[in-house]
Amino acid sequence: MKKILALILAILMVASLAACGGSDDAATGDSASNATGSVYWLNFKPEADVALQEIAKTYKAETGVDVKIVTAASGTYSQTLTSEMDKTDAPTLFVVGNQAGVKQWGDYCLDLNGTDIFNELSTDAFNLKDEAGKVCSIGYCYESFGIIVNKALLKTAGYEITDIKDFDSLKTIAEDIHARAAELGFDAFTSSGLDDSSSWRFSGHLANMPLYYEAKDGNWTETPATIEGTYLANFKNIWDLYINNSATKPSELATAGKDAEAEFGNGEAVFYQNGSWEFANLTAADKYAMKAEDLHMIPIYCGVEGEDKAGLCSGTENCWAVNAKASKEDQDATIAFMKWMVTSEAGTKCMAEQFGEIPYKGAAANENVFFQNAKAYLDAGNYSVDWAFNYTPNVDEWRAGLVDAMTKYCNGGDWADVETAFVNGWATQYAAVNG
Repeated sequence: MKKILALILAILMVASLAACGGSDDAATGDSASNATGSVYWLNFKPEADVALQEIAKTYKAETGVDVKIVTAASGTYSQTLTSEMDKTDAPTLFVVGNQAGVKQWGDYCLDLNGTDIFNELSTDAFNLKDEAGKVCSIGYCYESFGIIVNKALLKTAGYEITDIKDFDSLKTIAEDIHARAAELGFDAFTSSGLDDSSSWRFSGHLANMPLYYEAKDGNWTETPATIEGTYLANFKNIWDLYINNSATKPSELATAGKDAEAEFGNGEAVFYQNGSWEFANLTAADKYAMKAEDLHMIPIYCGVEGEDKAGLCSGTENCWAVNAKASKEDQDATIAFMKWMVTSEAGTKCMAEQFGEIPYKGAAANENVFFQNAKAYLDAGNYSVDWAFNYTPNVDEWRAGLVDAMTKYCNGGDWADVETAFVNGWATQYAAVNG
C-alpha cells in the first residue's frame, strides 16, 4: 500500500511540475525556461559591460539560463576572439562586423536566416552574408549620419523640411539662404573644416556617397583592388555646395579653426553634416540647449538618379553571429537570449540605453530624433545608404591623400587632383596592404 501511495504522489508531483512549466511558457511566450544550453557572449563594446553583466543576471533569474558576458578591451576584439575561439568553452555569441570578418569567421557563423531572432528584424539593411548567401551576422544596433537641419532657422528662411527632396531642391534652398545671409543673420552651411579634427567628416563620411553608389553597382563583397570613381561628379556637386554656401571662405578651410558644431548649435547656420551621436551635444542644457523638435536629419543628396528614395547613411560594425560549432543546445539557448534582448521590456530597455537604435520590430522608443528620422526613412521604404567606407584600404593613408587634394582644390586647385587621389590613391593603398 505504501508503495502505491508513493507512486501516486510521484505522478502527482510530475503533473504539477509540468503544469507549472506550461504556465511559465505561456506567460513568457518562449521556451527559454526549458533550455538546456547556456550562452557565452563575447562583447564588442567595453562601455556596455556593466549593464550587460546586470542583464545577464536578470535573464538568469527569469529563465534559469546561464549567460556569461566577457568584454574585450578596447581595440583588442579581433585578438580576443581568436584566442577565445580556440578554447573548448568558446563564445556562442560574438561579433562579425564587416565583410573581412565574414571572410575570416564565416565557417564559424551559423546561418541565421529564418531563425527566431532573424524574424524579429525590422530591416535587413545591416545583415552580412557570405558569397553563398548565408546570413553570417545580423546588426544589433546602428548609427546614422547625414545633413542635420535646424528646422526653426529653415522656417525663418521661408522653407520646410518637406521642400528638400533631392540635390536640386537642397541646392536651390542653400544658395538662396547664403545669398540672404546678411539679412537673415545666419548662413546655409557650417564650415567644412579640413583640419584633423574635422576632415574625417568629408574624407570618410562624405566620400561614402560616391563609394556607396559604386559599391552598389559593383555588388562589392570585399575591398576591390581598383575603383572607377564613377560618381565623383556627384561628390563634387555636394562638396561645392558646402564650401560655396558658408560664412567661411573655401581658402580658409584648412586653417580657420572653425568649430562647426558650435556654429550650428549657436544658430549661425541651417545645415551641418554630422551624425546621430551629435544629438546629446546639441540638446545638452549646459551646452547649446537646442530643442529636439527643431532638429532633423536629411540624407546627403548629391544628384544621383533616384536619390529621392534615399535614406540616411546608416551602418554598424555591431553585428551578432552565433557559433556554428557550438552544441545545438547552446545555439538554441543563444538565439532565445537574443530574441529576449530585442522583445522583452528589460532587454529592449538595456539595448536602447547601451546601444542606441536597434533594427528590430520591438525596439524601445528612442528620444534621439536622428534615430527617429533614420527609422522613418526606412519605414517609408527608402533605401539605407550603407557605410561603404568600411572597404577603404589603408584607410588613414588614403584619407590623408584625399584631404590634401581637397585642400588644394579649395585654394584654387584642379578637381582632377581630387579624382586622382580618390582613384589612384585607392589602387596605391590596396597594393601597399596586399602586395
